[in-house]
Amino acid sequence: MASAERLKNKDYEHELKSLHAELVKLQLWAKETGAKVCVLFEGRDGAGKGGVIKAIMERVSPRIFRVVALPPPTEREKSQMFIQRYIPHLPAAGEIMIFDRSWYNRVGVERVMGFCTEEQAKKFLMATPLVERAIVESGVILLKYWLEVSKEEQTRRMEGRIDDPRKVWKLSPMDVESYARWDDYSRARAEMIAATDTEWAPWYVAYSDDKRRTRLNIISHLLSQIPYAEVKREKVKLPKRGKDHGFEDHFAPRHVVPARF
Repeated sequence: MASAERLKNKDYEHELKSLHAELVKLQLWAKETGAKVCVLFEGRDGAGKGGVIKAIMERVSPRIFRVVALPPPTEREKSQMFIQRYIPHLPAAGEIMIFDRSWYNRVGVERVMGFCTEEQAKKFLMATPLVERAIVESGVILLKYWLEVSKEEQTRRMEGRIDDPRKVWKLSPMDVESYARWDDYSRARAEMIAATDTEWAPWYVAYSDDKRRTRLNIISHLLSQIPYAEVKREKVKLPKRGKDHGFEDHFAPRHVVPARF
């Protein structure tokens, strides 16, 4: 499903700049109106979730746009209702919460890797649409994205992590093991979407072999799903600096960062 021709970086940056301006408008609108937005990103390892989230966060305030990427559950959390540890991270008024993986871990990595039973997975699939209905009815705008990467592109990206010191942290033993279970993940993904793609919380699938197009398409779609409007603001005018009242600045720090570059 990827476009035959990769998007050139110049065109990508031009489009992304416009979308960043819209994301800032969304940020100001959410703060002004008290809107609550929750965005979930799911997909296989190497599907491009992190790149999309980074593109979203590049020009907005992390106090309003906040990323949630929870570590593995503690022993106490393992004994709770599975979705329970995610509930405190749902948005309050004026917040846009972005989940880098979410409660759908239960029927993704946990199911495929055997960290939960089939019975637990089935119960999750039955209960989740009801929980998400309650979330939406509480006033939260809930958006769910699945990034679909091809076998060939996933392999290319995973191999690219092996010798790249910037990306080696993305290649855990769990990632390597999950790579071998493509068909298991495909089966789990299909059942997950079939059971939880509801009218009030639909799944949106983005084919993600072309990273640049994927980021632009998702940000554009996200903006289209939220009824934000531009908030009127007075144009900022810098004031004159105050008088120094005889102060002379003889700043001489003891420790200075070396100018190596």
